Amino acid sequence: MKLTIVGCTGSFPGPGSPASCYLLTADSGGRRWKIVLDLGSGALGALQRYTDLEDIDAIFLSHLHPDHCMDLCGLHVAVHWKPGGWGRGRIPVWGPAATADRLATAYGLPLDPGMHEDFEFASWSARHPVKVGPFTVTPYAVNHPIEEAYALRVECRQELEDGTVKESVLAYSGDTDSCPELVEAARDSDFFLCEAAFEEGRDDDIKDVHLTGKRAGEAAVEAGAGRLLLTHIPVWTDTTKVLNEAREVFGEKVAAAVAGVHYQL
Repeated sequence: MKLTIVGCTGSFPGPGSPASCYLLTADSGGRRWKIVLDLGSGALGALQRYTDLEDIDAIFLSHLHPDHCMDLCGLHVAVHWKPGGWGRGRIPVWGPAATADRLATAYGLPLDPGMHEDFEFASWSARHPVKVGPFTVTPYAVNHPIEEAYALRVECRQELEDGTVKESVLAYSGDTDSCPELVEAARDSDFFLCEAAFEEGRDDDIKDVHLTGKRAGEAAVEAGAGRLLLTHIPVWTDTTKVLNEAREVFGEKVAAAVAGVHYQL
């Protein structure tokens, strides 16, 4: 499984990166599968550097704040109005129950049909897995101020050409403060992609919104994660500071996400 950091700036796009968007790719059954975790503000343009939009097999939304979902409005245009027609069927989109209506409202469309002609919307049910090709995605309800917010556990099972099977696990926090469900989502993961929007000492009075580097490190330790990649770092948060916070707790297998970087799991 390959992870591509399409966008990783928190809360709104920054000068060097769009908002949250991550592309996962894996070969299985004689073809290449591609899924997208979140499609936040500014991400659609950057995503096209790494894949043809018609090759997307499914999109998984952690929650409905604009920095995690709003570029589905642009993708709607790409699907609906492509000259000559869209080359595939509707794109499956998994997200909170309000996803279809929220996006139609954002674009100024009537709720019926909204974007249903372009996307096959399905709603999350906490801890109920969804399978797409070699990927199994399981949502865990987490601690963030919106109706539904989820961390996503992505398990990938690939049958290789030599007959062996490769299994890998990536956990993605979405947006959350500390909670037991985040730890469960990341349990024994090979790679923990975890937000760290807040700084210790600066944001101590703000509860139940975001993690600091320290709290991300604590969750990774409790989960037994193999590696920790901090993401969703806003322009006003010091990346070096949150990295140091995480390292003091988790150790040296910590890095900060950078748009355009690829990781092989």
